[in-house]
Amino acid sequence: MLDTSPFVSLSDSFLSDSNTNVRPTPLTHSARLWLPKRVVFTPDALQQPFGQQMFERVKAHGLEVEKLKSNRITGLRGVDERETYRNAKNTLAVVCAPPSALRLQPTPPSADWQMNLAEGCPAHCQYCYLAGSLAGPPVVRAYANLPELLQNTTRYEQPGRVTSFEVSCYTDVLGIEHLTGGLEECIRYYGTREGAQLRFVSKYDRVDALLGLPHHGRTRARVSLNAEPVARRLEGGTASVEARLQVLRRLALPVEQGGGGYPVGVVLAPILQIPNWREHYLDLLDRIAGALDFPCDLTVEFITHRFTPGSKDVLLQWYPNTSLDFDEATRAVKRNKFGGTKYVYQPDDMRTMKQFFYQEWQKRFPSAPVQYWT
Repeated sequence: MLDTSPFVSLSDSFLSDSNTNVRPTPLTHSARLWLPKRVVFTPDALQQPFGQQMFERVKAHGLEVEKLKSNRITGLRGVDERETYRNAKNTLAVVCAPPSALRLQPTPPSADWQMNLAEGCPAHCQYCYLAGSLAGPPVVRAYANLPELLQNTTRYEQPGRVTSFEVSCYTDVLGIEHLTGGLEECIRYYGTREGAQLRFVSKYDRVDALLGLPHHGRTRARVSLNAEPVARRLEGGTASVEARLQVLRRLALPVEQGGGGYPVGVVLAPILQIPNWREHYLDLLDRIAGALDFPCDLTVEFITHRFTPGSKDVLLQWYPNTSLDFDEATRAVKRNKFGGTKYVYQPDDMRTMKQFFYQEWQKRFPSAPVQYWT
């Protein structure tokens, strides 16, 4: 069933906290298992052995499958953008990735290369970075030719150094794993590649199937975290911050202690200047330190909130009642080499936040490197 909470007016906007230092009581819920109302398989996908595996997974969850007569997906458009959004978010389409997917794109600073096992995400984050990035309705497309995509990555490995591949650019891999098995397939594959590292990040919390996999330290499992008010108001359909912290702990714990023994990471994103942001983020950093109270291989990535004119337009159609600040007048303009425009925080604000987060992180995790700030 679709979580309709993103379409409800947010009476508890961030402004309600502007004159108080009271921190909200942490929520502890797991993410609801995503079971789309519509599942379609293209003919090409059903010809793939891995596509057949996904077919069996979907059927095991009691979902009806529509076998398309062509490789074209239809029936997603509604009377307006919000209805189209609902239709798409309730649809899983198992397809074959196009030939262009074999031409990997660099994705710094997150990783050397982007390797997608799917596109589209079941979550309802009101700052969604996929808005304006993916063409068409935000349907979840999972790739049935994943083994071919994985084998293709060997062409991009660079001798003499570890080459990293990011699989979370366009989806939340854990959010769809119960229906696809794609992340497990990737972890097993990269466990055999001495010169490569897999990287994924998630806001979901079902990791039982990952804990015993032979990753051999070649997968860095990262968890996306944010301040409690941000997570509860802007990240619909995802696991609570507390549930994610426990996932981070389980993934990092040594195997002999019941964990996964993975190298892990925190992706703190998007950092938002909400009222009393220092207090809220200090609370989060303390909670991370409490969850990781043992030696582990840990990194952090700091990503501040930004948006483009195109993503703003899409997001305001998807979430017209959002409390997220899209005021371009308060932001600085950043242009890329192709002339695209992005709105980021003002330079003084960025310097203040960067100093704060670096100082507070290093105070708690002196041996855990900051991979980048952006």
